[in-house]
Amino acid sequence: MRISIKRQCELLELNRSSFYYQAKSETKENVRIMKLIDEIYTDLPYYGSPRITAEIKKRGLWINHKRIERLMRLMGLEAIFPKRNLSKKNPR
Repeated sequence: MRISIKRQCELLELNRSSFYYQAKSETKENVRIMKLIDEIYTDLPYYGSPRITAEIKKRGLWINHKRIERLMRLMGLEAIFPKRNLSKKNPR
């Protein structure tokens, strides 16, 4: 016995539009920017999105920092620096 897609979505409490949704891939321009971000990050891993944005602008591309942040998040990149609360006392 086959259950229709409509009924399956009802049982899962899922909208059918969510069932049929297919994510779009990144544009060629974004892939090119991601390669540039990767180049910069490989040389300077302590640079965050503001500095990477400034570095890209030095190279002649005028790109919004929000786009750089989104692409860095997508790539899983984050500046390497000491995080908070590293100097906590040992409770013993």
